[in-house]
Amino acid sequence: MVNNIVYRSNYAKAQKVDLLKNEGMLKIGVLGAGHLGKIHIAQLKELSDLYELVGVYDPDPEMEREAIEKFNVHTFSSVDELIDSVEVVDIVTPTLSHFECAEKALRKFRHIFIEKPVTNTMDEARQLMLLTEESGVKAQIGHVERFNPAYLAAKPYFERPMFIESHRLAQFNPRGTDVSVVLDLMIHDIDIIMSCVNSNIKRINASGVAVVSDSPDIASARIEFDNGCVANLTASRISLKNMRKTRFFQRDAYLAVDFLEKKCEVVHLKNAEGNMEQVAAMLEASKEQPSAQLVFDQPVVSPINAIREELRSFANAINNDTNVEVSVVDGYRALEVAHKILDKLKSLHDIF
Repeated sequence: MVNNIVYRSNYAKAQKVDLLKNEGMLKIGVLGAGHLGKIHIAQLKELSDLYELVGVYDPDPEMEREAIEKFNVHTFSSVDELIDSVEVVDIVTPTLSHFECAEKALRKFRHIFIEKPVTNTMDEARQLMLLTEESGVKAQIGHVERFNPAYLAAKPYFERPMFIESHRLAQFNPRGTDVSVVLDLMIHDIDIIMSCVNSNIKRINASGVAVVSDSPDIASARIEFDNGCVANLTASRISLKNMRKTRFFQRDAYLAVDFLEKKCEVVHLKNAEGNMEQVAAMLEASKEQPSAQLVFDQPVVSPINAIREELRSFANAINNDTNVEVSVVDGYRALEVAHKILDKLKSLHDIF
């Protein structure tokens, strides 16, 4: 349990201090050599000025073999052996093992990067927040859309979004069906919305259905905030096409972010009246015949790799002892909302 965290020896304390003082090249190891793990390995090799990739561990020998053949990396015989050999642990394992791997790393004062969702359960997420605070090291969560170049281009235009619509649709892929579509896909948009709306949640409604797996494969949620903002989210992993679009409406402006195509559009609306849902309808009707009341702007979207940028930002936070871009608390908040949506879906299923 978290409350049992203690520094068991002066050696452990000294080890912690040495790690926190590290500058420049960071010795990093990757836990998990599956699809996403291989992407992380490739990006870490591109960041050779910041990271020294010490090695990889995956319990599946085939995954390790593929990693060796493709990237010529060293492999470890266990999670513990990898953790003992590095300063930073990149956790790209299935969600069910996130907490176990993170706990082992934090108890040895290793900085950790964890793919989303932060953990499998809310209790694990709460324990992880305490562990991170106790250990005093850096921990970042892999909500990669925060580093999507289209979103970064839109960020300077955000003022006070009051109506948000998000659609994240994917063609069926057996990978990821071990969790619901809410934790697999929708949580990306939950995190983006929670980072943009500075208000507590007032009410959540949701609906969804399991089609090809044992958990919801398509879901829709409506989140209402205390400040009046409303966010409608749709996520599906059984669609005929891929789509990752979010639209933000705020006073006198409409922002469209295409996370998939890496495009961003900002429409400034003059003399806007009515609530944000009415403004949204007005803007939709004006797309084909723009009036003089609309001013279009297309911010420059930089050609960057989002995963590379989040790993770069993590290294900078460690080396400069600054806050990480996406904290464990951020991961906890997104997971909390996701579980509230799942609770609504379960209640709906129980009724019928």
